[in-house]
Amino acid sequence: MIRISTIFIAICMVLVAASLGLVLYSVAGISGTESAIVALTALTFLILYNAVSMRLRDRSDVGGQIADLSRGTADLARQVAEFGRRLAAIEGRIASSNSTNSDRIQSVVGEINELGGLVKQLATTVSAHEDLLAGATPASAGGPVERQEPAAPLDLIATFEERPAAPAPLPAAPPPSATQPRPAPAVQAQAANGRNQTQLLATLRNAVDENRIDIFLQPMVTLPQRKVRFYEAVTRLRDERDQLIAAEEFISIAEASGLIGRIDNMVMLRCVQVLRRLMVRNKDVGVFCNVAASTLGNSTSFAQCLDFLEANRALAPSLVLEFKQSTFRNLGPVETENLAALAQRGFRFSIDHVTDLRIEPRELADRGVRFIKVPATLLLDPRQASTSDIHPSDLSDLLGRFGIDLIAERIEGERAVVDLLDYDVRFGQGFLFAPPRPLRPEGASATGGASPNQAQDIQGTNGSGTTSSGATSSAPPPQRITGNAALARRI
Repeated sequence: MIRISTIFIAICMVLVAASLGLVLYSVAGISGTESAIVALTALTFLILYNAVSMRLRDRSDVGGQIADLSRGTADLARQVAEFGRRLAAIEGRIASSNSTNSDRIQSVVGEINELGGLVKQLATTVSAHEDLLAGATPASAGGPVERQEPAAPLDLIATFEERPAAPAPLPAAPPPSATQPRPAPAVQAQAANGRNQTQLLATLRNAVDENRIDIFLQPMVTLPQRKVRFYEAVTRLRDERDQLIAAEEFISIAEASGLIGRIDNMVMLRCVQVLRRLMVRNKDVGVFCNVAASTLGNSTSFAQCLDFLEANRALAPSLVLEFKQSTFRNLGPVETENLAALAQRGFRFSIDHVTDLRIEPRELADRGVRFIKVPATLLLDPRQASTSDIHPSDLSDLLGRFGIDLIAERIEGERAVVDLLDYDVRFGQGFLFAPPRPLRPEGASATGGASPNQAQDIQGTNGSGTTSSGATSSAPPPQRITGNAALARRI
């Protein structure tokens, strides 16, 4: 459009100049050369005038555009400055919030570290006191010997922390053959060694037929709080004279004679009954039930166990089936299939009798293993750092990545607890916390006296000497203490 107007103006200027020259030639009588010069001069003037006017008009247009652009640039600069101010304010708030959160976290971490230090100091003090007491015991051998307190029956209605604390040991007259108390396994081993294999097999058959298989419970506690979280069901056999035989004495014979399947079925039944009684008071408690490898590989015995567990599938989160480490390392096709059937029904597994730390946590987690029980002496053995693929102090973290909890078992001293806390072990089990205790019959009081039969069971279990009934009845009822208070009372 601009080009057409420019052409039109040029044509008009030429016509005006030509008309001016023609008028001068025809009217004024000027020669043709002079009229042509005048026409060219007029055309040049018109061209210059048009160029100057167009330049002025373009300059005004460009000036307006530049002013508009300057105003837009100024607005943009103000908006950028406002955004910068807001961003600086947000960054300041974030920095202040991070500083506040960091201070709070540091204060919480400091308090946690202080509590951990106090717990370690408390455990160290208890260990030192135990060492002093152990050193003082031989020096007082000529004086009266303290009687070892028998294990009281376990009350399932009350939790482990709420059971009566053991009263102070009472001095007893030094009998000629009972001056040194010995634990129950030693007495049971001596009684079992007095029988040959044939007699033990006959005793085992009679005990299974007459339902003389008892369940003892040993607690597993959290560390360092020492709060009971699980119980392990320990099997004991009673012969015709009501003497207890430990499981280590008859398991091999039971497996060889084919009675282990019936024993496992009876133990599972007792474990389910015990678990139901425990869950009346505490829904978070669990029971570990040992299962033999022969039962897992026997189709008839396993079918009976599977039917029973299927009927009690609601207890699967709280009932843990425990197998030996050798069982998992020698799984055949039948055992693998049966183990998968249990895992599909929601039951969790535990591994005990661990002899080395060559553990594959991913494979075990895929099979449904959620707990591994390792002896404290094996964890604290410095030789394991060179013979295993991982240092024992890192084992708990490695297993935790795959959802497996490490339980240190056979803990017998406070010094071992202090060392295990450095290994980040969350659960512990052993005679330091409590020995296996027989079940208290339903309806019996938690603080009432035991019946004569129960007293015989207790004495047979712990191997204690004779105790006068008058001293027992005259002892004041013990006070109940819980948790860390029980640990502090020992100091």
